[in-house]
Amino acid sequence: MNVRQETLLTRQRPVIRLVRGLETSDGAGVRLTRMIGTPTLDMLDPFLMLDAFKSDDPEDYIAGFPSHPHRGFETVTYLLAGKMRHKDNAGHAGVIEAGGVQWMSAGHGIIHSEMPEQENGLLSGFQLWVNLPASHKMMKPRYQEFGPAAIPVETREGAQIRVVAGTTSEGTKGPVRELVTDVVYLDIALTGTAQFSEPLPINHNAFIHVVEGSVIVSGGGITSRINAGELAVLGEGERVELRSESDARLLLLSGQPLREPVAKGGPFVMNTQAELQQAYLDYRSGKF
Repeated sequence: MNVRQETLLTRQRPVIRLVRGLETSDGAGVRLTRMIGTPTLDMLDPFLMLDAFKSDDPEDYIAGFPSHPHRGFETVTYLLAGKMRHKDNAGHAGVIEAGGVQWMSAGHGIIHSEMPEQENGLLSGFQLWVNLPASHKMMKPRYQEFGPAAIPVETREGAQIRVVAGTTSEGTKGPVRELVTDVVYLDIALTGTAQFSEPLPINHNAFIHVVEGSVIVSGGGITSRINAGELAVLGEGERVELRSESDARLLLLSGQPLREPVAKGGPFVMNTQAELQQAYLDYRSGKF
């Protein structure tokens, strides 16, 4: 272990950037807040996009996301409330329920739709885009889908952690396994004035998105408050240290950066412009 690694192992990850999302719409007019994938925060390698959606007004979500293509990355849909039906051109179909996750690797190409499985009530959740390395951009598409009962909940003093992907310091493993791009995905609920500490791989980029309440992150000799609706990019270090002053909920994610060229064009993410143009050509030619 070199000197820099030894230093990182003793450090708490500080907040190095705090951003609010961009109100926008996608699909057939679904209203959402884009947290990653905006002029303010274009990407956080390997994370290409993070959308948050929450509404009890059907006009905000009922049109859904009709059939559209993807190539070269993974889409992760995690629901907090409501239901979403998925269907693709390979014959795969299913319903994502509240507390459930769908981790889709689009690979060489898939055409799918995501439509609300409800006509009223609250729909709330997130869609995350995770980049694939050049070596796997043309892999065969695959799915990992898990209902709420399949996602383990780890209980600590003042905290409940739903482990979607990765392994916590206490050994709880998420159901999403064998990922090409290594990701840790935790949904953390804090009760009252709670302290929370968790190591993260030192070579991962990481962020916190506060869903409800607020949390205070300590690191680098400073403290930073993150309020609901804000995303905090974390700096280098070995672990995250935070506390709540009242009930709060947040997502904590980290991922192995790929450090490869990125060529983005709508629903396709490749490494070069030539590959991007080939994706459009293949889609128009019916090769997905």
